Amino acid sequence: MSWVVLVLSGVLEAVWATALDKSQGFSRFWPSAIFVTALVASMAGLAFAMRELPLGTSYAVWVGIGATLTVVYAMATGAESVSLLKILFLAMIVGGVIGLKSLH
Repeated sequence: MSWVVLVLSGVLEAVWATALDKSQGFSRFWPSAIFVTALVASMAGLAFAMRELPLGTSYAVWVGIGATLTVVYAMATGAESVSLLKILFLAMIVGGVIGLKSLH
């Protein structure tokens, strides 16, 4: 159960990071509201997962999922350029996350 919550929390990290960008410095209501909601839920999920999983593993997985999904979303929407090297490095992050899961 902790792993499922941790993965969902990582997804929510990408949501709040994207919403933070779209809030334009908290000047837009709905992106700001989504940011706060996703941030609280993401942190709560991380805290829940850390009751059973080690701190380092939990945090690395959470950040890895969030960072990867944030970049993939930005590339998919055209906000960030796509390159073979970016895709390779994102795949390395995903590989690291999978490796951490398999070691636990």
